Amino acid sequence: MPETFDTGPGPSRRAFFLAYACVVAAGFIGAVIGYGWGEIGCDGSCTTQVAVSMAFGAIISAVGAGVVAVLVLRAMAEWRRPQ
Repeated sequence: MPETFDTGPGPSRRAFFLAYACVVAAGFIGAVIGYGWGEIGCDGSCTTQVAVSMAFGAIISAVGAGVVAVLVLRAMAEWRRPQ
C-alpha cells in the first residue's frame, strides 16, 4: 500500500478568499488598462477594438495574478507542514 503524504493544515479560508479577491481585482484593473490601450489607438467609433483590448487585458492580468496566488498559497501550506 502506498504511503500517504500528510500536508498538514493548509492556508486558512481567509487566505483563499483574499487570493480570490486579489485575482478579481487584478482582472478589473487589467480591463481598465486594456480600455485605455484600446482608446489610445482608436479614431472614431471602435467599440469592438476597445472590447477586445479590455478582455485581453483582464484575462492576462487575472491569469498572472492567479499564478502568483497559487504559488503564495502553496508556500503557505508548505510553511505549516509538520516536520
